Amino acid sequence: MANSYLITGGARSGKSRYAQELALAQSGHPVYVATAKVWDEDFAQRIQRHQAERGPAWINYEEELYVSHLPLDGHTVVIDCVTLWLTNFFVQHEYDISNTLAAFQAEIDALLQKTGTFIIVTNEIGMGVHAETAIGRKFTDLQGWANQHIARIAGTVVLMVSGIPVVIKKDA
Repeated sequence: MANSYLITGGARSGKSRYAQELALAQSGHPVYVATAKVWDEDFAQRIQRHQAERGPAWINYEEELYVSHLPLDGHTVVIDCVTLWLTNFFVQHEYDISNTLAAFQAEIDALLQKTGTFIIVTNEIGMGVHAETAIGRKFTDLQGWANQHIARIAGTVVLMVSGIPVVIKKDA
């Protein structure tokens, strides 16, 4: 069974940095799983910059949907991030909340049946203003339910606030 962390917070709260530092403290060669789809050239450059910042210690994978299919057993793994990963499922399931949530939860459950340490990064998008569009409001709800599912089964949940980790759940 996996040792699991959920690292959550707002944009630029220090989530990814904290997750990477936590992984490096536990392994000399951690795994980084990027869930982002390359949407445009600006995003591609951002991805390249992040890869360069991580350096050679990391084993890197890019997987938009089925992270549980990767060879992750026995590794310390950072999955960054749920918001982009969930977006990929949302598009695949044609913006249907129920089908998306069921598929995502099944993937998380399969992933956390593996051995190793899984550090999952997510965004708290529901703490800000309400989305202007119906699809934005649907996604905000979906993200909240996905985060709740992971938080229920994660051993440790950390809320990042202005670069400061606040542990909000830690199993004994």
